[in-house]
Amino acid sequence: MSTVPKPAATPADPAPTAGPSFSSLPLPPATLANLQRLGYLGMTPIQAASLPLALAGKDLIAQAKTGSGKTAAFALPLLANLNPRPNAGVMAVQALVLCPTRELAEQVTQEIRRLARAEDNIKTLTLCGGATMRPQIASLAHGAHIVVGTPGRILDHLSRETLTLDALNTLVLDEADRMLDMGFAEDIANVIKHAPKQRQTLLFSATYPEGVMKLASRFMREPQEVKLTERHAATKIRQRFYEVKESERLHAVGLLLNHYRPVSTLAFCNTKQQCRDLVAVLQAEGLVALELHGDLDQRERDQVLVQFANRSCSVLVATDVAARGLDIAQLEAVINVDITPDMEVHTHRVGRTGRADEAGWAFSLASLDEMGRVGRIDEMQGSASVWHPLSELTAPADAEPLHPPMVTLQILGGRKEKIRPGDVLGALTKDLGFEFTQIGKINVNEFSTYVAVERGIADKALRGLNEGKVKGKTVKVRRL
Repeated sequence: MSTVPKPAATPADPAPTAGPSFSSLPLPPATLANLQRLGYLGMTPIQAASLPLALAGKDLIAQAKTGSGKTAAFALPLLANLNPRPNAGVMAVQALVLCPTRELAEQVTQEIRRLARAEDNIKTLTLCGGATMRPQIASLAHGAHIVVGTPGRILDHLSRETLTLDALNTLVLDEADRMLDMGFAEDIANVIKHAPKQRQTLLFSATYPEGVMKLASRFMREPQEVKLTERHAATKIRQRFYEVKESERLHAVGLLLNHYRPVSTLAFCNTKQQCRDLVAVLQAEGLVALELHGDLDQRERDQVLVQFANRSCSVLVATDVAARGLDIAQLEAVINVDITPDMEVHTHRVGRTGRADEAGWAFSLASLDEMGRVGRIDEMQGSASVWHPLSELTAPADAEPLHPPMVTLQILGGRKEKIRPGDVLGALTKDLGFEFTQIGKINVNEFSTYVAVERGIADKALRGLNEGKVKGKTVKVRRL
């Protein structure tokens, strides 16, 4: 686990280790040097296929799965199109990236900022729902080169005229299929009405359903198509199916966790109620489990996701809609608590693990009533499912209870108080004497800061921060 509080490569965009060199592209020397510093040693397949077309100014429809390096595939052309110092020094929005969720928008913003380091003072703003309008309006008043956001909130700013797209030259639709699934089609259409007709449009989508084709035909000019539909390597993801009676299903999840002991697990349920029921069962068994579904407000959702990403929660139990746009690095296992009726959804669920050359488990629990769905999965994958008996699931006799390795502490204070990750790291290492290796991710939000610390030092770190100072000020800290 990295202990240095600098933005890591986002889970959506792992730095590649092979592939054609970026030096073959018409990119400035400063950009190439920055890519090398960031660990981009060669292009991924989607980058190699799409970057020459996008850098030549073509509209592009690119089909590639999450985790393929697509953020850099649209960020580099977007940055190449920017004029950092426009006429009369007025900073106008020249690029807009639309994303389905706030989490994805924040990942994309982080990656664009890293890739823009070669340029002076490129300002990138994130505009998403679930955050208050006033700070966003104030930030927009100071100008921005690039805006990343969700369609509803972008439309809100356009209707208030706090955002204008008159100078826009690049529009990116990221995870277009998910935006359509979430009902954003009309919002996207209304946003695009505010954009100049003379622009470059880059559309990225994991799947290419009819809705995406319609969207492309409405808003794109002779788009070039790039399709990379490779599946996750079968050797990386080991799938196992277990037949269960309905009465055994929730208890079977605990058996799987205690037998295989993954550090981080994403469990998918078909309904919100099933999520609630499973979390109650797992918590009663002493596991650290949290739920993620549509009934959570934005603050609750943010805190759940921070804890899971920080590896301070063993199991995240989610519905498919709530997990859209969510991409967690180092996910050891996925459990299909219910079999989904949608075969594409099953592929996406399973593909959350086994990322970036790491192995992963995918477990599926199926009752007799769900065997028809399993048959369709077999047909789609071109191979028969591997079945194992529930009776093989036994926890080692001397095993410790399954606890997450980290604990997340919340500091009441964030960007508003000008707190930076380095301030928190300094308070924990220099002032309180903890090792760098004992500190995990540090996330600074508008009003809160979250820091992951090793479980063994959590109480001492909590006490030390509450009794000490961060950035010269006393702070209130609590354990999530």
